[in-house]
Amino acid sequence: MSNRKKKQAGFTLVEVMVTMVIIGMLATIVVINVLPMMSKAKGEKARIDISRLGQAIEYYNLDTNTYPENLEDLLNAQSGSDARARPEGYIDVLPDDPWGNPYLYAYPGENGRYDIWSYGADGEEGGEGNDADITSWQT
Repeated sequence: MSNRKKKQAGFTLVEVMVTMVIIGMLATIVVINVLPMMSKAKGEKARIDISRLGQAIEYYNLDTNTYPENLEDLLNAQSGSDARARPEGYIDVLPDDPWGNPYLYAYPGENGRYDIWSYGADGEEGGEGNDADITSWQT
């Protein structure tokens, strides 16, 4: 055997630490850029859902000459709904808002013929930013 030290394969502690710091920095950049977009996307999904529900309500009104008493009347012809309503319904599924709460509906509405709204991320009336209410009467 020679007196030379055999070179050991593997990474040094410094190499591992530098790699971990780089991965941490990349993860931080991704989180900072992605999280605000997720919140914005949830708000946009709620606006789209409210718009779709509004369109279904208007189709219901065209067929029955009245507005539904509740959003469930849009699903299919039920015993409480108007007999002139489409038996297959106006929507396939009644969606929850992106935060898992049901959309709220009032007919007659205080802000229009009918009102549809979600209380946002906090589930309470009012709020700002992600917690702001999303309504059918806002432009």
